[in-house]
Amino acid sequence: MEWQPDEQGLQQVLQLLKDSQSPDTATQRAVQEKLEQLNQFPDFNNYLIFVLTSLKSEDEPTRSLSGLILKNNVKAHYQNFPPNVADFIKRECLNNIGDPSPLIRATIGILITTIASKGELQTWPELLPQLCNLLNSEDYNTCEGSFGALQKICEDSSELLDSDALNRPLNIMIPKFLQFFKHCSPKIRSHAIACVNQFIIGRAQALMDNIDTFIESLFALAGDEDSEVRKNVCRALVMLLEVRIDRLIPHMHSIIQYMLQRTQDPDENVALEACEFWLTLAEQPICKEALSGHLVQLIPILVNGMKYSEIDIILLKGDVEEDETIPDSEQDIKPRFHKSRTVTLQHEGGEGEEGEDIDEDEDDDDDTLSDWNLRKCSAAALDVLANVFREELLPHLLPLLKGLLFHPDWVIKESGILVLGAIAEGCMQGMVPYLPELIPHLIQCLCDKKALVRSIACWTLSRYAHWVVSQPPDAHLKPLMTELLKRILDGNKRVQEAACSAFATLEEEACTELVPYLSFILDTLVFAFGKYQHKNLLILYDAIGTLADSVGHHLNQPEYIQKLMPPLIAKWNELKDEDKDLFPLLDGFLPYCEPVYQRCVTLVQKTLAQAMMYSQQPDQYEAPDKDFMIVALDLLSGLAEGLGGHVDTLVARSNIMTLLFQCMQDTMPEVRQSSFALLGDLTKACFPHVKPCIAEFMPILGTNLNPEFISVCNNATWAIGEICMQMGVEMQPYIAMVLNQLVEIINRPNTPKTLLENTAITIGRLGYVCPQEVAPMLPQFIRPWCTSLRNIRDNEEKDSAFRGICIMIGVNPGGVVQDFIFFCDAVASWVNPKDDLRDMFYKILHGFKEQVGEENWQQFSEQFPPLLKERLAACYGV
Repeated sequence: MEWQPDEQGLQQVLQLLKDSQSPDTATQRAVQEKLEQLNQFPDFNNYLIFVLTSLKSEDEPTRSLSGLILKNNVKAHYQNFPPNVADFIKRECLNNIGDPSPLIRATIGILITTIASKGELQTWPELLPQLCNLLNSEDYNTCEGSFGALQKICEDSSELLDSDALNRPLNIMIPKFLQFFKHCSPKIRSHAIACVNQFIIGRAQALMDNIDTFIESLFALAGDEDSEVRKNVCRALVMLLEVRIDRLIPHMHSIIQYMLQRTQDPDENVALEACEFWLTLAEQPICKEALSGHLVQLIPILVNGMKYSEIDIILLKGDVEEDETIPDSEQDIKPRFHKSRTVTLQHEGGEGEEGEDIDEDEDDDDDTLSDWNLRKCSAAALDVLANVFREELLPHLLPLLKGLLFHPDWVIKESGILVLGAIAEGCMQGMVPYLPELIPHLIQCLCDKKALVRSIACWTLSRYAHWVVSQPPDAHLKPLMTELLKRILDGNKRVQEAACSAFATLEEEACTELVPYLSFILDTLVFAFGKYQHKNLLILYDAIGTLADSVGHHLNQPEYIQKLMPPLIAKWNELKDEDKDLFPLLDGFLPYCEPVYQRCVTLVQKTLAQAMMYSQQPDQYEAPDKDFMIVALDLLSGLAEGLGGHVDTLVARSNIMTLLFQCMQDTMPEVRQSSFALLGDLTKACFPHVKPCIAEFMPILGTNLNPEFISVCNNATWAIGEICMQMGVEMQPYIAMVLNQLVEIINRPNTPKTLLENTAITIGRLGYVCPQEVAPMLPQFIRPWCTSLRNIRDNEEKDSAFRGICIMIGVNPGGVVQDFIFFCDAVASWVNPKDDLRDMFYKILHGFKEQVGEENWQQFSEQFPPLLKERLAACYGV
């Protein structure tokens, strides 16, 4: 006998659903309590599914809400559902997946995938076959509903679907999905592509077996009139570029033609997906060859995409010129105020990750805009392509630039200034002849009447700071500095922010060149102190800190200290411990370090104690705000890094190592992230204090090598590398705690660049101190290891990592044979390695060449791109 609802029970549930749509908080609280009561009755969930699937008399929002409450119950206590309830729900879902209402179909789809992701794919064997079967239904609703559910399952469980656990359902599903690429309904076509797309990055075997059909089917959809279909086609091609470029190369010319059109698609979402293609292509070795002939079409399209859209300008309040007196709203000062330390490496020719500093002036508090959009993507693509093509880009750009930079419409002029900034890194050499006229024009743009033009001019000028500083100071440095300081006092907050950031960059480049102007600079910065709202004060502190780093002891003149200290000390004393901006005040003020150090340690100690009390008696104590502790840890990192060996006496007189041991095990990821940064900095600054704790710290570091928490994992990885350089051979007992995780991370698809680089460095360093333990793993990491480190500048970290690889190749030469071309490419990325490292490279390259013999070597080196061939011949004579 099928379950039937009791009329009175049904009325109760419906009342609850009605109440829960009320905006009144008291009603909401009552609803929560009622829900908890009803959840005691096992068949409450039957009522919920009944309302969703069978109670057609109710309005759709109420039915859908019933399904969403059920979904939350499934998430929270599915394991406690009695078997008959679970079966009833599953049956109802499958019987009603074709509901005439799109909202109800979608809700049932979400419910199905939630049940499936609770480990139920294994215990619900009929689910996938039935959904796949329902795709054949003549009824559109049934087909669309089933596809909607399948798409969600593919998104949530792609790895499980591609495993033996379920008997490889993809062998049936993928060919089935591919048939639907030709379906007459655009919604169905779109679902079908989206389903297959889930399996590209993981290189699912069933997809690889059908890869050519997949690619042909995508090409067949090139002209589709539906924008969602076009978006999914673009997304598929971008991912295929990463994982199966070999299959795209024969069609590259027509793919590029297609993407050029799509990047100009009237639907911005399609254009954005297509624009990603250029970003991804730029990272492929074939980029130059593939794109050379198309730059003439591509460059104008990217440049055109870099204009603010009308909606951007409204959201950015582009017509509000003066807003400095308006206090920042709390959400303006989103907790992003303080990026917890993430340890990154410097890249070839620029700071930080490529493209990450594109358009920093927009990393703004307007949520809608800090999102990735066509303007940012186009600018990032132009930046990366400038790094690939260097000067060859300019013939296509310069004719356009002239028209943009002097255009009467400010929106177009603004985009021209952004273009100029985007190519600064890659095309610097070729731009030099034009800079003597361009820089004065940009300095003039700093006085433009539109705030958005002033702010972008700040950013672009900062990208050319290196050149400005290389010229006689009166030529450009002095006028630039004068105007930038005026912009620091601009009436518009966005311009203040851009100017402070640009000024900090200028300080880093100019260093002691600024000494003659110190008095003038300090007057401006101190004046800004009294003028700025909360958010920009934080950026101002940063500019003051950078100034101290850049001019060093020149700031220790009594007159300067007298200008600067009163406002800083006044701020410092205004602060309660609780205040969130105590951290940046320190930079460069050594005499004040001791009290600051003590204050931070006390803060960490107090927070930990409060957390302890709260965990034991949550009803008696408040939960502590851990933000202060994070700030204090980062401040201590800054001190350790800034003071170096001088921090030794401070550490010796405090219990910081004990506190650190607790912080490294905190439940909050940001606390762990900052703890590992501090551990690394203390390891570098005063290892004798860290060494006695290593046996306790290493297992904690090992368990934090979990890429679910990118920044925690990144900092733990970096700290392990630093510890290992100090420990030397004594690292041996700890290798097993970390090596497997590191190898797994370096092989994960879609891992952020910074994490890959730090992982590669640390693996190299482990190999440097314990080659016997690490070398056997070479074949499992050498390829991603080489590709992650080829873009990093020559530096100490890269040096130690490459020494490690060379020593490991000595121990296990067979481990690199399969991927030797990647090793060659990585070696060629060095500009000037130290002599003994160059010798190591020389021996390995020549040893390999002798090993395989002249003829094989010739064949092998035929595969090299021309540039790599030249470099290896020139530097190593192979």
